[in-house]
Amino acid sequence: MNNQPELIVMLTWHDYTVENAAQVFEQCKDSQAHYWGFKEHPLPLKQMQELFAHMKDCGKTTMLEVVAYTEDEGMDAARHAAQCHCDIVMGTKYSDALRDYCHSQGLLYMPFVGTVNGRPSVLEGTIDDIVAEARHLEACGVDGIDLLAYRYGGDVPQLMQAVTRAVSIPVCMAGSIDTFQRIDQVKAAGAWAFTIGSAFFEHRFGDALPQQINAVCSYVSQKK
Repeated sequence: MNNQPELIVMLTWHDYTVENAAQVFEQCKDSQAHYWGFKEHPLPLKQMQELFAHMKDCGKTTMLEVVAYTEDEGMDAARHAAQCHCDIVMGTKYSDALRDYCHSQGLLYMPFVGTVNGRPSVLEGTIDDIVAEARHLEACGVDGIDLLAYRYGGDVPQLMQAVTRAVSIPVCMAGSIDTFQRIDQVKAAGAWAFTIGSAFFEHRFGDALPQQINAVCSYVSQKK
């Protein structure tokens, strides 16, 4: 069990990249967080490339999370990720073609699991069905799973634990993690990582963004 999951800072609000993402990262680049990312919309490709390049120059591991549900949309975003030289593509509805393209470009691929729709995205389906799909995706050779745990209307702790116990690949809990209690639940489930985006911009963990990020990182590192 991973009792110290990684924080992935998402420069996003309500599933869209904030317009001043580059400036925000510049303010926060010396914080404790190692993993950084944003969404496929609305920044132009050139700005995405520049921001990802700067993140990598600062020693960060980078991810593009794609809130899209068709193969064509997913492929377009994956091509942008390849052009940006980012490390991980998160999100999309799984397809063999997307998996093959990401791997051909040296990208790790962590698709959504379950029935996902909308923007901000929501997760639907039974826990048994989501677990079965997670096992199927692992067998298909994905590098991890993007689980929208707190966008789920059912028993979230049970869902998280069922998925992490069912697979041996990394599971990232994404979306609506906005309290330390939810971080405790993520830790208890043994997640590899979790994302926080909107909650930072809504100051759910304090005032200035760098201090919020460091507060979450320090909290995660505490042994309980």
